[in-house]
Amino acid sequence: MPHPTKYIFVTGGVVSSLGKGLAAASLGTLLELRGLSVILQKFDPYLNVDPGTMSPFQHGEVYVLDDGAETDLDLGHYERFTNCRLSKFNNLTSGQVFENVIRKERKGDYLGKTVQFIPHCTDEIKARINDVTLRSDADVIITEIGGTVGDIEGHLFLEALRQFSLEVGRDNVCFIHVTLLPLIKAAGEIKTKPTQQSVAKLREIGIQPDIIVCRTEHDLDDDNKKKIAMFCNVEAKNVVAFRDVDHTIYECPIDLRRDKLDRLVSDCLGLESKTPDLANWQTFVDRIINPTHEVKVAVVGKYIELQDAYKSIYESLTHAGASHDTRVVIQRVEAEAIEKDGAAAHLDGMNAILIPGGFGDRGTEGKILTAKYSRENNIPFFGICLGMQIATIEFARNVCGLENANSTEFDKNTPHPVISLQEEQQGVEDLGATMRLGASDSQVLAGTKAAELYGSDSISERHRHRYEFNPAYREQIEKAGLKISAVSDPEGLVEIVEIADHPFFIGAQFHPEFQSKPNAPHPIFSGFVAAALKS
Repeated sequence: MPHPTKYIFVTGGVVSSLGKGLAAASLGTLLELRGLSVILQKFDPYLNVDPGTMSPFQHGEVYVLDDGAETDLDLGHYERFTNCRLSKFNNLTSGQVFENVIRKERKGDYLGKTVQFIPHCTDEIKARINDVTLRSDADVIITEIGGTVGDIEGHLFLEALRQFSLEVGRDNVCFIHVTLLPLIKAAGEIKTKPTQQSVAKLREIGIQPDIIVCRTEHDLDDDNKKKIAMFCNVEAKNVVAFRDVDHTIYECPIDLRRDKLDRLVSDCLGLESKTPDLANWQTFVDRIINPTHEVKVAVVGKYIELQDAYKSIYESLTHAGASHDTRVVIQRVEAEAIEKDGAAAHLDGMNAILIPGGFGDRGTEGKILTAKYSRENNIPFFGICLGMQIATIEFARNVCGLENANSTEFDKNTPHPVISLQEEQQGVEDLGATMRLGASDSQVLAGTKAAELYGSDSISERHRHRYEFNPAYREQIEKAGLKISAVSDPEGLVEIVEIADHPFFIGAQFHPEFQSKPNAPHPIFSGFVAAALKS
């Protein structure tokens, strides 16, 4: 008889940004290497239905899935660290819970009963776990709970997990609690009291963690493990150190393997699995840490001071760099600084230039100057989503002679709208989940750089945008030398543009960063880094 689905719930305490997502993703890596199939999901307690309308200053990157779901950036870690392909069912927010409950109440589904947080909202949360169980044949489902224990908005989710663990049987559930072990430098001591208090709060709710993962700058000695174990009611061997890694987040699975987290989880859940072989993963990490070559890539954006705003792009550059035995040194450049100082002041000496996606007109002219500088100085260029549109606008203005060419997003009265609102977006008023979202197929045209990179005439890529290349200008722009090298199937929308007589000049309307993996870099990113090495 096959064993029932096993469940791992990852909670966090003390402070936010402890790395619960990386801990969950790294555990997923280790369990897959043990021969188990894994699916991951994220529960976020905020009231937004999804992060699609949230500012990057608030939330960082919005990660888009194949089915068009706009989700938390941790789902990017899940897909990069494991083989799972996620959907809208793998990210649940309080906003979705309440929206579903109110919709059912309005329809009369509750048959006149008083609608309450418990059981109606907790039932909605448990239903999502069951739904993911039915939709996958995974051995293990790992669920990360956003926020920290003690937050009022997260209490419903924890209560739902308490109920769920009893319903499926405690032997089928493993609770992992991630906490902070601060080092008080003046005293020279690691303090365990915050962890004790955090676990006590969790136990008040009725959840006893099975494993405690301690974020720490240093190794965790036996005395501290025993102390935490005693006060938190766990075995000392189940107190695991999650140390700060020195070079890359991809060291995290290797670090957690040191304390045998995967084996502890397997034992807790009664899973029989093989010892994981991390040789290929270690080789990838070694190429990141000790590469032979180095290139400098400027990323020119409007949220450049935020590490998480372009998270998947940075990771994709890391993947591509490792595949070429190359360290990619990222120079973050604020687009408005280029407007002020000129492109050369910030881009001189760069081996390649990338303009990421974005919304709004702030910094737009600086990005246009960036594309012009790259084109005229034969510096490898990669434009993603808005970056592709910027390259088109620059080319229309300065090569085609279309004065004041622009996107109608930035100038509704532009005389040359080379980028315009999609036809199906006309009249759309709601901002949430109304863009062109998710994966769609495209045809790559023969004889192009894109065809060379993909090695295929058919591709599928993920999108997140409202504006498109205006087909009314296609003939004029192509005639001047900006070649269309991929179009959507069957609509014929422009997906990739390129300049043939340039070392590397590609703009993609989609987001290739959402499909890059550590040992399988996206082909455009790989080609981009290869071109940077030659520049």
